[in-house]
Amino acid sequence: MEPVTVVTGGSSGIGAATARALLKQGHRVAVTGRDAERLAAFAASAGPGEQLLTIAGDAGDAGDVAATVRQVVDTWGRLDTVIANAGFSLPGTLEDHDPVAMRSMVLTNVLGPALLVRETLPYLRESKGRIVVVGSVAGIRNTPGNMYSVTKWAVHALVENVRLLVAKDHVGVTLVAPGVVDSPFWDERGGTPQAAPALTVEQIANAILFAVNQPEGVDISQLVVRPTGQLG
Repeated sequence: MEPVTVVTGGSSGIGAATARALLKQGHRVAVTGRDAERLAAFAASAGPGEQLLTIAGDAGDAGDVAATVRQVVDTWGRLDTVIANAGFSLPGTLEDHDPVAMRSMVLTNVLGPALLVRETLPYLRESKGRIVVVGSVAGIRNTPGNMYSVTKWAVHALVENVRLLVAKDHVGVTLVAPGVVDSPFWDERGGTPQAAPALTVEQIANAILFAVNQPEGVDISQLVVRPTGQLG
């Protein structure tokens, strides 16, 4: 039976590339995002078929996350893999950030993965599935006033907490921490840094699939993926 995977923040960037790769591999994939039009555009580009489900919702809202999981399980009857990818950054530093935007970023980047894990664990325990959380090299190094980095440090701690929680249940837990990636993530920050080498979203999707495709009994705990030449 084809595995069932949920990808949050999957209408563009790393999430969309990962969803496409999973569909090509034969997964049934549910993709979530806040923008219904972008989800529709992704669905059109991914091609018709019963293997893809798009669900509009906020990754940082408990009700939306619970409704997403119910819809996936009601549609396909199982859940094998969850990929917590939804997240965003803000331009400038915490001195410049609007407090409302800061709150939204913390809810999406930190609470979002926690809610996804909370809602999906009963099904992942049953399937002995896998959890992949997209972190960042910003979660292993600090830069001045970088509130996004703060959220990713929290996410990295969350992943290890979850791994310890579910190890006895044979649920795999992987952190994938990308370096600079040429993706829409940078749109609100003025574009990908021109002086920096950058990975493609497909390269990060390949790293995610590497973790997902490990045989039973093998758990990849952490993958840090930088473009060659990135120092930080």
